[in-house]
Amino acid sequence: MKSSRTVRRTAVRAAFAVSAAAALVTATTGAAHAAPVRLNYPLTGSTVLKGTGSTVNLGPGTLEASADLFAGTLTANTKLPPAKVSFNMLGVIPVSATTEFIETEPTTGTLDLKTGETKTTTKLTLRLKDMKVAGIPTPVGDHCETRTPAVLNLSSEAGFNPLRGGNLSGTYTIPAFEHCLLSTPLINLIVPGDGNTIKLTLGAATQPPTTS
Repeated sequence: MKSSRTVRRTAVRAAFAVSAAAALVTATTGAAHAAPVRLNYPLTGSTVLKGTGSTVNLGPGTLEASADLFAGTLTANTKLPPAKVSFNMLGVIPVSATTEFIETEPTTGTLDLKTGETKTTTKLTLRLKDMKVAGIPTPVGDHCETRTPAVLNLSSEAGFNPLRGGNLSGTYTIPAFEHCLLSTPLINLIVPGDGNTIKLTLGAATQPPTTS
């Protein structure tokens, strides 16, 4: 016999699926202008930095979205924890640092309910700290970051579903850094530039808890 906790959990999931499906039907048929639907997605991914030739693992984090299913638009807050990056400068000198991806304004985007195609634009400031060169701590200050935000234009990959999640990917340019003390010229010689790739994987959507 199922426990009461299992029954409650199943009921909650069923209620979410029903409410989300109802919103999708309403938006698709145009019967009424449905209220925005709030959805939270577990978020992981990786980005390849072309300048350093290194891969940075991202997450686990959260994408907190509000979707107007009738208009096919969304806004979201992207929350990612600090990530470690390491590479060999000139092929032999090990360099490591912690990087933060700080969203400067809410993510915006569009979604097609019929095909699942989703496009988003996110603006992130990249900040570096805890830098070491050949294992030696190298001060970069408390505000070593890109002068302007990096603009990430991402598109959904095949199989993406607004409720079940999937992959979003794209390329972006890393702007020049500033306020990195004596390390500024070195960082700007290696890190900034275009051709950086990123892939984010969204898990199945859940509705955030209601607040009183």
